[in-house]
Amino acid sequence: MKIRNIVKDRRVQAGVILLLAAVAPIFLHTASLMHIAVLILLYIILSLGLEVALGITGLFSLCHAAFYGMGAYVSALLSIYFGLSFWITLPIAAICAGLFGVLIGLPALRTNGDYLAIATLGFGEIFRLLLINGGEITRGPRGLPSIPRPVFFGLDFTNKGTYYYILLFVAVMIFLVVLNIPRTFFGRALMAIRDDEDAAAFMGIRTSRYKVCAFAISGLIAGIAGAFYAHYICFISPDTFIYNDSITILTMVLIGGSGTVAGPALGAVILTVLPELLRSFVEYRMLIYGLIVVIMMQLRPKGILGHVNTRTSYLDSLLGSIRDKKIGGDQQGGSTNATGT
Repeated sequence: MKIRNIVKDRRVQAGVILLLAAVAPIFLHTASLMHIAVLILLYIILSLGLEVALGITGLFSLCHAAFYGMGAYVSALLSIYFGLSFWITLPIAAICAGLFGVLIGLPALRTNGDYLAIATLGFGEIFRLLLINGGEITRGPRGLPSIPRPVFFGLDFTNKGTYYYILLFVAVMIFLVVLNIPRTFFGRALMAIRDDEDAAAFMGIRTSRYKVCAFAISGLIAGIAGAFYAHYICFISPDTFIYNDSITILTMVLIGGSGTVAGPALGAVILTVLPELLRSFVEYRMLIYGLIVVIMMQLRPKGILGHVNTRTSYLDSLLGSIRDKKIGGDQQGGSTNATGT
């Protein structure tokens, strides 16, 4: 019985997963497998960023690739034209992507649901067109080549293993941050907006401010992934950050389980590995991929880990506590009147 409780302990499960991730490079002997492992970590970071906007706040965003591209281009341009170290360009790129999230969030405040998705899709396309028509600064469709690799205490970043462990550390830190957001007042306000925006506003929550903050955090996290991607591949172009990438990241969050934090990470692993497993079926790969996605959404409409998320909404729990207090007060008043008579 004790062993079963230990196995069910989420901290133990997380420790086992982290241990497996730490020793994974030992069993990945080829460069292509290590490349896939690095991409998995990048997509985990991206999916966690979208989780803040979609899973926690309920903002349906289709411009996550634009945040991703903003981080990549800012870091690459600062490194190429100004010779700045990656460790300096990384926070600058993240902040710029976060500010870009604010710029997108402000005009989108008056829209919700499908209209918000269309608005964010438009912003994503505008960003891509700006990259294409950026002249010699962005080099247009030719992209930015020869992006320098990071340098950190003599570590060899041409080795994919080094990049893997750096990204693993960053992904774990971001996972812990996103995991703890719902436990704060800020996070509960975001969940209240997700559950019922009108009721949240009635309760005194400044919904506009919190929605913009959610976009900013989502963009900041995506900007971190973009900066790492640019200095890992050493070449970026506008074709890297297109609408399809936003759809892929969105699918990762939905299939894994929106609102579960661990779900988007699982979705990132599945949807990064799955296309590689289907390479033998080149002609039918996208068809099989699409069928798997459709079947998963039919069997698990809330995602693979969606059924694990038994957390009640913040508004329901708050209103429940108010009802309990009212019932308790009425019962106390009734007993007092009975005693008086």
